[in-house]
Amino acid sequence: MPHPEGFAPDWPAPANVHAWQTTRHGGVSAAPYASLNLGDHVGDDPRAVLANRQAVSVHARLPAEPLWLTQVHGTRVAVAGQDAQGCEADAALARSVAGGGGVAAIMTADCLPVLFCDEAGTVVAAAHAGWRGLAGGVLEATVAAMGAAPERVLAWLGPAIGPTAFEVGDEVRAAFVGQDGDAAAAFAPGAPGKWLANLYALARLRLGRIGVTRVYGGGECTFGQVDRYFSYRREARTGRMASLIWLD
Repeated sequence: MPHPEGFAPDWPAPANVHAWQTTRHGGVSAAPYASLNLGDHVGDDPRAVLANRQAVSVHARLPAEPLWLTQVHGTRVAVAGQDAQGCEADAALARSVAGGGGVAAIMTADCLPVLFCDEAGTVVAAAHAGWRGLAGGVLEATVAAMGAAPERVLAWLGPAIGPTAFEVGDEVRAAFVGQDGDAAAAFAPGAPGKWLANLYALARLRLGRIGVTRVYGGGECTFGQVDRYFSYRREARTGRMASLIWLD
């Protein structure tokens, strides 16, 4: 049995809220997916992906199979325990067992994973925030779907490509600054026509605009931390980490 590596988010979530973030280690996938690849859409051996997913479920003591999504850089929010496996969505929420139960999950390899819970421990969610989804409002849509007052929502920013590595074009900066002039502070000049974007800062800004100010995490860099995380921009053919959250 594989021994998947990961860690629990450092945030003051209620005791009945559980979350787990995987790294790239502790699975059975061969290079270039070595070794804890959880994505079934990247060309890896399906048997290895299944073994890795099963190992994570056992190691993290998940109460149900995660709702694995087909992520499309959109804003749809699926519901664990209701929507079908593989449905197209870029966020998922889960309620208590009495409300249907389930495990919300998203996969990333540079894009920003964001986990949410309400302070009462009645609903949790996970969102996939690449720049397109972030600009499109995936975080706002996720908080709205949770149905909790934003000031009672906690968020955790998981490992993503860092602000010294995420080079983007003028069109990406324009997509954010056109919506909110304050977003300009999240872009540092790079090569001509290029900018270094700070996904963590953009996420905090957008969450703050809707009243979610209790935001934790951030500061990792999937691109730079070669020995810890997968990075699509660094390797192209690579695996995917998972960010999982559920309730007792």
